[in-house]
Amino acid sequence: MGQPFALGAAQTHAPPKERAIFHLFFSLPWLFVTLRFILPLPWHSAAKVILALVLLVGSQFLLWSRLSSGSPFAPEMPRAVVLAFNVVYGAILLLAVFQLVVDLARLPALLIGQGGFLVPVGVRYVMGGVALVLAGLGVAQAQRVPPVRDIDVVIPGLPKAFDGYTLVQLTDLHISRLFPARWTQAVVDRINALHPDLIVVTGDFIDGSLAMRRADVEPLRGLRAADGIYAIPGNHEYFFEYDAWMAHFAAMGMHLLPNAHAVLTRGDGRLVLAGVTDLSARATGHPAPDLGKALAGAPAGAPIILLDHQPRMARAAAARGVALQLSGHTHGGMIVGLDRLVARANAGFVSGRYDVDGMTLYVNNGTGLWPGFALRLGVPSELTRITLRAGAH
Repeated sequence: MGQPFALGAAQTHAPPKERAIFHLFFSLPWLFVTLRFILPLPWHSAAKVILALVLLVGSQFLLWSRLSSGSPFAPEMPRAVVLAFNVVYGAILLLAVFQLVVDLARLPALLIGQGGFLVPVGVRYVMGGVALVLAGLGVAQAQRVPPVRDIDVVIPGLPKAFDGYTLVQLTDLHISRLFPARWTQAVVDRINALHPDLIVVTGDFIDGSLAMRRADVEPLRGLRAADGIYAIPGNHEYFFEYDAWMAHFAAMGMHLLPNAHAVLTRGDGRLVLAGVTDLSARATGHPAPDLGKALAGAPAGAPIILLDHQPRMARAAAARGVALQLSGHTHGGMIVGLDRLVARANAGFVSGRYDVDGMTLYVNNGTGLWPGFALRLGVPSELTRITLRAGAH
């Protein structure tokens, strides 16, 4: 999304009061776990205080990220520490959910004055253990090099020369201390082995400034495709030196499409590849997404593929005659159940293929993940190879 809580770029340089509210918000699951899970434990008070303090430190991962880099979105600390913080914070969130379920189960009895039922201490230990194990598994799933996911998309009116054309979509790499140069190189190697006709990147390349991430993004220079690499910005590019990053990606050989298009040709066949800026651009003084500008001068009758980081404006794209929109941003919702909440914030689109008024929308689960909440349970990351198929006009 870049991140799951719809946080804006302004948080990077927010006033002290807003920063305090921001970090207090992320303390709420810790507070609930402390009051409803830790306090009832039959432990010595000192042991409960120690556990609560350890979890408090873990709950403030974004504060430590801000202190390490100046931004809550770019933890500049050893990768092992980033992983550990994600496991601890993930366990806090999951345990809060488990405790809330237990409390809701007790509520009817409490309402009729029966006092509910006591939760055996053994059950509490199991809840804590399961939360920690699931958090560990979720972080392991989040930080892996993604597998390839193959899909076919039928494009009405696709020229025969483009039937079987393959493109690989990357999105939400979030190259950072969590996803460093060796991870990026492994992603590049896996993509190049596919020998695609085209590679597209639908935003959120990085978390960090150019000085922080220069070495980590360098492997992207090795991406290879017959028709090149095309890209658009995501919301996180606007958090960190947007102009410098766009110039750097262009210097690496990428073709950028901020409210612009390119025409791909195969013999007499033509295919329009268009891109727009991110919806967050206006808030940082940069051009807002403008599909009309992106399509200006495009050849009439040629099928249009649109790159748009966020899926929310898919219906507007369909109304403009776009055949296929490729998006990311949502990370697929990250966790089964949470994906329903993420969908509500993205016009109902969260993961996979949608038919939107005759247009195909594909929302990629993401190649990487925001390092501030790196947890995947039941929602795998992906490198998406899309094969275009000709369909009737």
